[in-house]
Amino acid sequence: MPTSQDMTTDLDPGLLDALQHQVAVFARRAEQTRLGGTGQLRNSMDRAAYLLLNRLDQEGPMGVKALAAGMGIDSSTVTRQVAPLVDTGLVKRTSHPEDGRAVVLQLSPRGQARLEEVRSSRRELMAQVTDGWTEAERESFCTLLTRFNSALSARQAGLPPAEAPAGTTADTSVRMPTETETAPAS
Repeated sequence: MPTSQDMTTDLDPGLLDALQHQVAVFARRAEQTRLGGTGQLRNSMDRAAYLLLNRLDQEGPMGVKALAAGMGIDSSTVTRQVAPLVDTGLVKRTSHPEDGRAVVLQLSPRGQARLEEVRSSRRELMAQVTDGWTEAERESFCTLLTRFNSALSARQAGLPPAEAPAGTTADTSVRMPTETETAPAS
């Protein structure tokens, strides 16, 4: 089996250095701005909250274990991150529809409205940052970033990049990324 050193011998080291540098700059700038949006909503929702609310919006009510598994983080982290969302009324705990003893987390109407405000603000930021780009350039960037995030997710799961786990952005359709696609587990 080839080692990672073997895999890089045929690649342009200058290009790989430029790529890793640009990824580092991107990570720093993304964290500095938190890609939070524009106006008063800038930096108004932390990454963990945004990703949790987004997952619940996309996939519907689910238990802590399912939410944790889908995000590639442990249940205790989800429990800790969900607590303030429940306290502020953005997420509600309800009985599981098939097993009344189990509890599921669900986006509240307030959480849905707040998430849409933040999404709208972040869409505006993306429009501003990519002003002057063609639609094809935006799509290409999104496709490549999705592919990059999928490869990172697969690597974290111990899989070859071509075998990104289901639920990640292995497909290149444009959709909201999951936490494992955007950041290391916290």
